[in-house]
Order: sequence, then C-alpha cells, then structure tokens
Amino acid sequence: MTSTTAEPTAAAPLLDLQALVVSVRRRRRLWGSLALLGLLLGAAVAVLLPPPPTAVAKVLVAHQDDQPNDPGTLILTDVALLHTTRIADAALKSLDSSQSAEDFMEEYEGAGLTNNLMEIKATGDTGEEAVARAEAVAEAFVADHVRRIKEAAAADASTLIAQRDRLQKELDQVNEAIGDGPPEGSSPEESANLETLFARRAELSSRISDFSQRAAEARVGTPRLIAGTQIVDAPHTVKHSLPLALATNGGIGLVLGLVLGLVIAAVASVVGDRPVLRRDIARHLGASVTAELSRSALRPGRLWHRRRKRAARTRLTSSLARTVRSSTEPLALLELGCPRGAGVIALDLARTLAADEPVVVVDALPRHGLAGRRPKSGDPEVVGVERAAALPSDRRRIGVASVAPGAAWSDLADLASRAVLVVRAGHGTTAWLHTVARQLADRRVEVAGVVLVDPDPRDRTDGTLWDGPFPVPRVREGRPARQNGTGSNPAVQAVADGPRRTERLPMWAARVPDSDQEAR
Repeated sequence: MTSTTAEPTAAAPLLDLQALVVSVRRRRRLWGSLALLGLLLGAAVAVLLPPPPTAVAKVLVAHQDDQPNDPGTLILTDVALLHTTRIADAALKSLDSSQSAEDFMEEYEGAGLTNNLMEIKATGDTGEEAVARAEAVAEAFVADHVRRIKEAAAADASTLIAQRDRLQKELDQVNEAIGDGPPEGSSPEESANLETLFARRAELSSRISDFSQRAAEARVGTPRLIAGTQIVDAPHTVKHSLPLALATNGGIGLVLGLVLGLVIAAVASVVGDRPVLRRDIARHLGASVTAELSRSALRPGRLWHRRRKRAARTRLTSSLARTVRSSTEPLALLELGCPRGAGVIALDLARTLAADEPVVVVDALPRHGLAGRRPKSGDPEVVGVERAAALPSDRRRIGVASVAPGAAWSDLADLASRAVLVVRAGHGTTAWLHTVARQLADRRVEVAGVVLVDPDPRDRTDGTLWDGPFPVPRVREGRPARQNGTGSNPAVQAVADGPRRTERLPMWAARVPDSDQEAR
C-alpha cells in the first residue's frame, strides 16, 4: 500500500483582485446594459416628467446681531421661519387662496445663499401663478421680519424707559428730601446727610440720562434694520432647458446605472467563484493550458476578420493534430461550457487528420450534437456512441463529449483513454473543476492539455504546470564536489542527471487526506 502526499500549497489570498477585475470586465455586458438603462431612464424622466413652472425671488435680510464671522446660523433660522404656518397663512391671505398652509408649504422652499441673502423658490401650475406665490411668500417674510424687529426694539425701549421712570421717581424723592437747603444753625450730622442726598441726586440724574440715551438709540437703530430687509430680486420664472435637463438626468442615470452594474458584477464574481485566469483553471484542473481560442473565431464573422480567425483555428488544429499523432490511442475532446465550439474544433481536427489516415468522429454530446448537422463535402464520418464499438480498429477515432453538470461519466473511459479539455473561461465553478479532475482521474483518463476558449485578452498569467530542476548548490573553493555514487550530494546528483519533471497534483488532490488516498 502506497500513499501519495501533496506538496503544501501557499495560502490563497482572501480576495484575488486580479481575478476580480478580470471577472468584472468579462461581465461588461451586464454593467454596460445597466449604465445604458440608467441613461435612458434619466432621459425619459427629463422628457416625460418635466419640472413644474418655478419662480425665484431673492430677499436681503438684515439682522441686529450680524457678525463678520457668523457661520450662517442666522440665515438658517430665517429659512426655518419661512416654513411656518404664520408666514404661509399670511401669503395665502394675500393670494386670497383657500389652500391649507401645510399643503402650501410643500410648494415653496428657501435657501440661504450668504449670511444675509435668501433665495425663495415657488412652484405653480403656470408661470404667473408661480411668480405670484413667490412674491406673496417674500412679502409675507419681509413683513414678519420687520414686525419682529419692531417688536424687539419696542421691548428694549420700553424696558429702558421703565428703568428711567423708576429712577426718576427715586430722584423726585431725593429732591423732596433736600427741600430748600440746610437750615441755619444745623448740626454737623444734618450737614453730612444733606451732602449724601446731593451725591445721590447727581448719581440718579446721570443714570436717568443714560437710560434715556439708550432708549433713543434703540429706536434709532430700528429704521436701519427695517430699510435693510427688502426684496432685492423681483420674482421671475426660471427658464427650463430641455437639452440641459436631458444631459443632467441622463448623466446621473448613467453614473448610477454604471455603479450599480459594477457592484452587481463584483458581488456575482465573488459569490459565483468561477475561475477566469489561465493559472487558476490549470491549477484547479491539474492540467496545463496548451492552447487558447477566442469564441468569435468559432463563429463566422466579417470579411476582414476571417483571415485572422482562420489563422487562429489553424494553429489550434495543428497543435491538436501533433498531440493525436504522438500516440495510437484515441483522443476525446471534452467540453465544458462550449459544446458548439468543441464540435467545430473536432471537425477541424478530423479534416486535418483525414489527409493521412481514415478518421471518424464519435459524437457523445448530449445537446448540440454533430450527428444531426448538414454534412459538407470532405467532412469526416460522424457516428453516435452506440455505433462506436462496431467501428473497425484501423480508423482513427476522435471523440466529442461533455463534462458539464448533468453529463454522464460512464462512457468517458470507453470513449478514449486520453482527453483534451475544451473549457470556456469563467463558465465552471471551482468546485466543478475539481469534480471534473477527480472523475477523470478515477476513470484513468489522461488529460493531454486544456484548450481555453474565450480567454481574457489581457490575461498575462501562466497556465503551465511545471516543476523546474533543483538549484545548483554552491561549492566552496578548495572543496571539490563528490563524484556520482551512493554517497554523492543529492542536489548535485540531480543537476548532473538533468532536469527532473515531477507530477503536479490538482487542487482537489492536495486537499484529500492520506487515509483517503490509501483507501483508493
């Protein structure tokens, strides 16, 4: 009983950015379609749902507490006050409208342009109605702001005057206590009290004068604030540009659709776990990628593309023909994700081999079979699996079968002992690639290589599985290396014997414990 141990593999990264970028790029039809759909939807919204007529007015607002370093809190307060039922009711009253204040507030809005400049936008069924609404709201706000300024100034002035009147009453009492002056022959104590009353009268007189001046200043400052609050830009309708709306809405829809498509493509790539790079497909299948062919080369194309496609198919056919001629055993093309392409490749290979020896194609494809096609002149004979056993032994057999999910595995060993896998990049999942490699190994089917169909044109990874020779050891000067023999250095002996090719195991084999492989 022997056991096979696999070399420890390096820990795979949590997210392969290169494979993710390639997978997303291969799904360009998805995110391109979503981007185009977003562009069309944005343009349709601009055409079918145009904005209602809108009027704009600008109001200059003067504040009593204006500061050069104001962050804009005062104008934000004015914008908030604009959306109150008091201003809405005042505007509706001037418009002589029976609409509710709550509904009317949804048809206009305000925005602070600077610390003292506010913009008011109002909508309506027509342009005249929008202008009237904007004017009514602006006038209602200006009137409310002026009223609040006057009320604040009046409150300040009344408070100062009340303080002045209180002091005036106290001053009257002091004057009454002083009377006509000190009597003759008064005592020193009475003279001292009289001097205190005079000092108190002087203090009260000064404070009364101060309160009177402050009350006057409070009244004087109000006209400046009232004059500074006004409508500086009369209400006018905003012109609607259809081309600008198309460009804006279409651009927004394009960006949103593109972002959504890229996100969906990235998530689908990560969740789907479908290898697209050469190195990943070769590693999971345990076989090297020997050739590749674009999917467009298997279909008829334009005249200026046919020569290039024909050259690519000729190179692939020549490579497969050399693989077939290297052994007398039959060869099978096993497709995964490209049944039509595998059939086309099999017919090209059979036509090339028919020039040297008789060839027959055994069709075992579950769908898109070759038996029901219309044969052309010079095409080789195509038979089904049931007639393969009755074929003469002097004919070269080229089998075509499928290893896609749902295909039968029982006929693969009878079809051929060697196989070339024709795999479409990004079609099979990692788990299914492991299944294909395990099933072929269990049936003793040798994989001669992998033909990658529809590879990424920017893929620069290496799909060859190969172990190079051991490195040459360094020998110190004055110490010659040992000669070949039982006691020679194994590394030097390996170099002397030449490069050694070792068998690389697929990823699924590296994960199987030794006990499972011994049981096999």
